[in-house]
Amino acid sequence: MLALGLLIATTVNSDMELRQLRYFVATVDYGSISRAAAALHVAQPALSHQIQLLEQELGALLLHRNRQGVLSTDAGKKFYAHAQAILKQVLDAKTSVGQAGGHLSGTVALGIPQSVSTALALPLLKTVHATYPGVTLQLTEELTGNLMEPLRSGRLNLAILFDDGQLHGLDAIRLAEEDLMYVCARESAHFLEADSIEFKAAIRSKLILPGIQHGVRPLIESAARAAGQTLSQLVEINSVAILKSALLADIGATLIPPAPFANELRNRDLLAVPIAGQRLTRTSVLCSSKTIPLTDAASAVSALVMELVDRLCTDHSWIGGRSCSIDKSGSQKVG
Repeated sequence: MLALGLLIATTVNSDMELRQLRYFVATVDYGSISRAAAALHVAQPALSHQIQLLEQELGALLLHRNRQGVLSTDAGKKFYAHAQAILKQVLDAKTSVGQAGGHLSGTVALGIPQSVSTALALPLLKTVHATYPGVTLQLTEELTGNLMEPLRSGRLNLAILFDDGQLHGLDAIRLAEEDLMYVCARESAHFLEADSIEFKAAIRSKLILPGIQHGVRPLIESAARAAGQTLSQLVEINSVAILKSALLADIGATLIPPAPFANELRNRDLLAVPIAGQRLTRTSVLCSSKTIPLTDAASAVSALVMELVDRLCTDHSWIGGRSCSIDKSGSQKVG
C-alpha cells in the first residue's frame, strides 16, 4: 500500500494531479466514466485520458472497464482510500485558511460506533445544526474496527472509539463509561434465577457478539480467558440492527451496554440484567489524529460532542452512560 505522506508529496505539486484524483474518485463513486464526466461537467474523453495518465504514473491499472461501467481493481481500491484522504485534507486546509476570522463552515466527518449512535447521533446532528449552521456534519456509522483506518488516514476528522489500549498515535479524550449487561428476549427470563447473572453462566449460554476485532468482543474475550473460560456457543453478527432482531427472535443473548436497546427494554421486549461478580466496563473516547490538524469546525464539533455526552449522561438520556466529566483542561485525555 502506498504511503499517505508520499502520495501527498507527489500529488500536490500541480492542480492537474489533484484534478486527476478528483476525476478518479468521482468515477469510482458513480461507477461509470460517462456519469462521472456528466457530474463534473467535463468531457468524457478528457476525464478518461486523465485517469489513464494517473494509471501510467502509478504504474498500476486502477479500473476495470466494461460496457456496464467500471469496477475498481485491487490497486484501485487501495488508491481510492488514499485519494479520498488527500482530497479531504486539501479541502480542510483551504476551509481553515478561508474561514480565518469568519464564521465556521465546512464539512466535519465523524465516525460513530453502531452501539453508540442510538444515544448520540440524532442529538448531535440537532446540536451542530443549531449551534453552527454553516458546518455540515457528516456522520459515518460503523463497527469500531472499521473506523480506525479512515481516522488515521484523514478521511474522518474525528471518531468515537472504545479504549482498548490500542489507540496509539491518536489524541483520545474519555467521554463516557458503560457497564456491559446480559441482554436477552423476555421469553428467556426463566433462564435467569435472579436479577443478575454470573459471568461464567453468561458466557456458557448462546451468545450473539460482533467479530473478534469489533466493539465489546475483545473485552469479553479477555475476561473469559482470565476466568479460564471460552465462548462455547457463539453467533457472530456485525450489525446492531440485525443483533436486535436476533435477540427479539430469541436466537441468543448478548453482552453489551443497554443503550442501543432503549425502546425494547422500555417495552420489556428485551431484558437487561447486570453481570454478577464481574464488572465489565467499556469507555467511549473521542479520537483524532495526532499528525493531521483539526480544522476550526472540527475542533468546535469536538467540544460540542464532549458537552453533549456530559448532558446526555447527566439527564439519563444515554441509558447506562456515566459521564467522564471532561473539562476544558483536557485532563481526561487517554494516555
